Amino acid sequence: MAIFNFMDKERTLAGAGFNRWLVPPAALAIHLCIGMAYGFSVFWLPLSRAVGIKDSIACPKDLSFFAEITATTCDWKISMLGWMYTLFFVFLGSATAIFGGWLEHAGPRKAGVVSALCWCGGLLCSALGVYTHQIWLMWLGSGVIGGIGLGLGYISPVSTLIKWFPDKRGMATGMAIMGFGGGAMIGAPLADRLMKFYATASSVGVWQTFLTMAAIYFVFMMAGALAYRIPPPGWQPAAWVPSSGTDRMITKEHVHVSRVWSVPQFWLLWAVLTLNVSAGIGILGMASPLLQEVFGGKLLGVDVSFNDLTAAQKGQIAAIAAGFTGLLSLFNIGGRFVWASCSDYIGRKNTYFVFFVLGSILYASIPSLAHDGQLALFVGFFCIILSMYGGGFATIPAYLADLFGTQMVGAIHGRLLTAWATAGVLGPVLVNYIREFQIAHGVAKAQAYDVTMYVLAGLLVLGLLCNLMVRPIADKYFMSESELAAERKLAHERDIVSPSGVVALAATGATSPVVTVLAWAAVGIPLGIGVWITLQKAIVLFK
Repeated sequence: MAIFNFMDKERTLAGAGFNRWLVPPAALAIHLCIGMAYGFSVFWLPLSRAVGIKDSIACPKDLSFFAEITATTCDWKISMLGWMYTLFFVFLGSATAIFGGWLEHAGPRKAGVVSALCWCGGLLCSALGVYTHQIWLMWLGSGVIGGIGLGLGYISPVSTLIKWFPDKRGMATGMAIMGFGGGAMIGAPLADRLMKFYATASSVGVWQTFLTMAAIYFVFMMAGALAYRIPPPGWQPAAWVPSSGTDRMITKEHVHVSRVWSVPQFWLLWAVLTLNVSAGIGILGMASPLLQEVFGGKLLGVDVSFNDLTAAQKGQIAAIAAGFTGLLSLFNIGGRFVWASCSDYIGRKNTYFVFFVLGSILYASIPSLAHDGQLALFVGFFCIILSMYGGGFATIPAYLADLFGTQMVGAIHGRLLTAWATAGVLGPVLVNYIREFQIAHGVAKAQAYDVTMYVLAGLLVLGLLCNLMVRPIADKYFMSESELAAERKLAHERDIVSPSGVVALAATGATSPVVTVLAWAAVGIPLGIGVWITLQKAIVLFK
């Protein structure tokens, strides 16, 4: 329909004087919203007593699975709600793999709009699920539909940012992907306040919170999607001189997404991302109980194991552990920007070399630090580990662009993110089940994580070997000139060339500096508030 023509890729071509620094805040507007996927656990406890309100009402033990997910007279178990995380990351990986090629042809604006409709529509469906007490509607809404929106929103700016910042690929993608890590810092406190505001004697306030957040997120995500602009093929920043081509790890050719399954380097990077993420995501999900069970009363200056603490003391160390979790979140976010920016100077392969070598040493050192009661070093080591976990996410798009070219890097990145879906299952399973196995065989809780740390260190050693095997891609995998021309035609790309032969932008006027400042303020202020709230929680760890 003509009314939707504004979403066509050719309508997003930037005009002359367009400020490329407007693209990162557009990407952040979307990533800060979908990043709430990390903060969904804030809903678990209220939802586990949605029927009982004050206390959970357990379902009869003989109730079948299908009867339990449609029952309206008893409460959901947290383990049932926790499946939302699995659905999030499975459908994120699936959506990016399936729709990545479509995104390259349709453009970031259309993908961003579809992402907003899916993510916010999923929240509306979840609100209906909570209101009618049908957990399957939550799984379908936020888990499946929202997960698809999550995937499209995640990869929507990648290719565009890399093309706008050929001189700073790592930094550009790091800025956007930093927002995904920061979404929970804003969304979780907001959700907590909204639930308290909407709570009544007959409602825990969750479905109303879903509706409110869907409305807020829709405004931000649509603003971000509509603000996307793309440069014409071959655009370069003024005064920037590309490298002489001596670095064989950075190609000027392009691989078609349909060929990546047969490229060895793709599978090596798939393994690199899977192993790096598996090592970090398992710890991120268990950070609070890990600190409490390992240090127990030592967190309060009392030499007492976790099981021997009083209820009041457990409440105190839970608050300290919440600060630990918040601190890890900050390093996860900061690492996405810092490590990705560093990769612009030391190279992507070298950056991952640091991740795996340093990470394996830190993981292997954790048990000794725990046994010696070295709390400060224990916390510090985990902060560094989580910074590299976030840095791995932010550096991989630039790594792909270096090896596979920029033409279809968004689609290739989408297929690579199936590694995230795999790691989202592998990491937590390793950490949780090894811990449970240890405890079931009589190992004290304080030592139950030792084997896990060594296993995670081993995963990083495997990742190191995979990264060392990455070499420049063979010429046979790159598109020919005719194939590249055909792909650009499908992608609705066109060169606007001046008489001198230099690629130029359409003449539609320069961007006002005020607009750029306002765009950054719109995403920077909420992010700053989220960081401040998280820092306040983290301070408890040092009191």
